[in-house]
Amino acid sequence: MADGASELPERESMEFDVVIVGAGPAGLAAAIRLKQLSEELSVVVLEKGSEVGAHILSGAVVDPVAIDRLLPEWRQEETPLKTQVTDDQFLFLGPAGSLRLPNALMPPLMSNHGNYIVSLGNVCRWLAEKAEALGVEIYPGFAAAEVLYGDKGEVIGVATGDMGVGRDGEPKDGYTRGMALLGKYTFFAEGVRGSLSRQVIDKYALNKDCDVSKYGLGVKELWEVDPAKHRPGLVQHSFGWPLDRKTGGGSFLYHFEENLVAVGFVVHLNYENPYLSPFHEFQRFKTHPAIRETFEGGKRLSYGGRAISEGGWQSVPKLSFPGGALLGCAAGFVNVPRIKGSHNAMLSGMLAAEHAVEALGAGRTNDELGSYDAAWRDSEVGRDLRRVRNVKPLWSRYGLVGMGLGGLDMWANTMGFSPFGTLKHGKADHESLKPAAQCRPIDYPKPDGVVTFDRLSSVFLSNTNHEEDQPIHLKVKDMALQKRSEHDVYAGPSERYCPAGVYEWIEEDGAEPRFQINAQNCVHCKTCDIKDPNQNIVWTVPEGSGGPNYPNM
Repeated sequence: MADGASELPERESMEFDVVIVGAGPAGLAAAIRLKQLSEELSVVVLEKGSEVGAHILSGAVVDPVAIDRLLPEWRQEETPLKTQVTDDQFLFLGPAGSLRLPNALMPPLMSNHGNYIVSLGNVCRWLAEKAEALGVEIYPGFAAAEVLYGDKGEVIGVATGDMGVGRDGEPKDGYTRGMALLGKYTFFAEGVRGSLSRQVIDKYALNKDCDVSKYGLGVKELWEVDPAKHRPGLVQHSFGWPLDRKTGGGSFLYHFEENLVAVGFVVHLNYENPYLSPFHEFQRFKTHPAIRETFEGGKRLSYGGRAISEGGWQSVPKLSFPGGALLGCAAGFVNVPRIKGSHNAMLSGMLAAEHAVEALGAGRTNDELGSYDAAWRDSEVGRDLRRVRNVKPLWSRYGLVGMGLGGLDMWANTMGFSPFGTLKHGKADHESLKPAAQCRPIDYPKPDGVVTFDRLSSVFLSNTNHEEDQPIHLKVKDMALQKRSEHDVYAGPSERYCPAGVYEWIEEDGAEPRFQINAQNCVHCKTCDIKDPNQNIVWTVPEGSGGPNYPNM
């Protein structure tokens, strides 16, 4: 805050055995497992969304391995896991046609037999009920905005953001100081590129011995389709058109309950052309003859976007530090070729909980859970990621040919070896953009309002809302650099990589281009924090409960 920061009232504080930041699959699984192992433990979960599930966006096809272990009786209960996969399809798309790849060519780990098509947001709402029934305290609408440290530099908890701060940084009427939540251990389960997770990674140099992080951007819509076109249990993945051979990515169509189809498109964020727009590539994808028919006559219900961790085995940082641990996608446990991460997120949360209970039982507090970090690579999580460790590097280096090589490598890994060893990822995603002068602009067709749509009407469907008179949570470190490089050299890619229309370069007669940030539109995807070529934009949390409110996503 401004100069009056020293005059702020002292924070109230609450003490817990374990503080968990993020009510996603990892955080909730950790909370449940903690209480299963020791009913006496006090556990709190902070969630920045207005409710549990409000900020959860995923495909999602869920491997139930973690749920089976955490809640073994779940199949006898009413749950959000209702639609089992009955048909797996893999398509290669050309501009006008498609080729279905035989399932027999796919490595066994790519099979979705026994998995469930779900709304991951609804799965989290169900897990939250389970956690609360065990005595876990869950506080939605409270964004963890600050890491709190002890005298020895150890993490001792987090503080929620102050409420009622004006755009000028000064308290308004109704201002409320944030709360300090102190824990013997603090788990960061914020998801991909979490703001506090980044801080502890930097403070403790947790990534000094791992490869660079890699990411994709997933853009998703939920549709209610014509019942005659609905095929519950169908899982369809594609790659190829509309992306060129150098740009990685692909799509999913998942048919599940009540005539619902989840459709999404993922673009790997190491793309080179600054004129590329993942949102418009997604809209163009839906016009393909093999895809469009599913949605004609249907109704689009919701929209959202989210960054995806894609580095895998090589890019996982050290998970433990004095006073806490990283869980789930904050650590990067997504299996890219399987397009799955929730099972690994839950398993990592359970593993961290088990090591924390052991430490607390021994009378330890706020030290390092080194045994958790040492255990994950030999666990199911590590085995899952190790088998696919070369798929992303091969895809990035060799495009479609690399995908084929990745398939061969996965087959080899089923026999316990890899002809490639463990490949490096190369450059970070923000380093991959080429100057605009070296690239061709892309002419995207106008939306038809039937199958394809514009960004602002899409953001409307995400139910995104932020208090307008609050400090902008998207921080530009050097505005002159933004103009000199992001605009002048790269032609303003922020206008195109953001799936919510947050960034604009306003050009008015006789004036220098002006960088405008429409922070109210932000769907918290974190792409700007990842893809800005100068790492000049930093995503921070807005006031609690701000952001999207995803139903059934």
